[in-house]
Amino acid sequence: MSFTRRGVLAVILGTGLAVAAPSLASAHVGVTPDSLAADEATVLTFSFTHGCENSPTTALRITMPDGLASVSPSVDSGWDIAVERGDDGLVDTVTYTAVTPVPSDLRGAVSMQVRPGEDAAETLAFPVEQICETGANEWVELAEDGEDPHDLDAPAPVVALVAGESDGEDGHGEHAASGSATDAEAATGDPLAVALGAGGLVAGVAGLIVAILAYRRRSS
Repeated sequence: MSFTRRGVLAVILGTGLAVAAPSLASAHVGVTPDSLAADEATVLTFSFTHGCENSPTTALRITMPDGLASVSPSVDSGWDIAVERGDDGLVDTVTYTAVTPVPSDLRGAVSMQVRPGEDAAETLAFPVEQICETGANEWVELAEDGEDPHDLDAPAPVVALVAGESDGEDGHGEHAASGSATDAEAATGDPLAVALGAGGLVAGVAGLIVAILAYRRRSS
């Protein structure tokens, strides 16, 4: 089955999955990391440790969510890569075809670098069609509000959008400002400590004067 970004919602809201079964609830296609920084390039790795029942995996077809400014699949000698673009010129789907089918008891992984655009949503889903020598699994389900994603039979890999470096720089600025204030307070010091320090200095000077006078009296 071929997916486009505009067709994902229809698939999710359909009457059911054509080939995925409830028995697959404990399996899924995962993605790491599970968050992206706004307007920054990040490498996502999609991994799996299962096939279709006991059938080896031959391909992963990953549909891109709306809001990605760029997508660059990682070259991997174990996979052939095919990229499909939409009418807007942006990457619509990426298909990784295994040079050698991945047995169902071994881990397989593919990766790509993506950069969210300014219009990216707070949550980005990457529906995956896992194609096997026999059968296929469609990891396309999304959790609704209040629903636990772990309860889904065939969840789509999902990443969250977080604040980018600009906010981090602001944070460093706040930290720097806070540090400056702390340094200033340290330089100013506690009033009592300052008073005691000044008193000690005066006492020291007075003692020195007394010692000098005493020395002069003994000398004369």
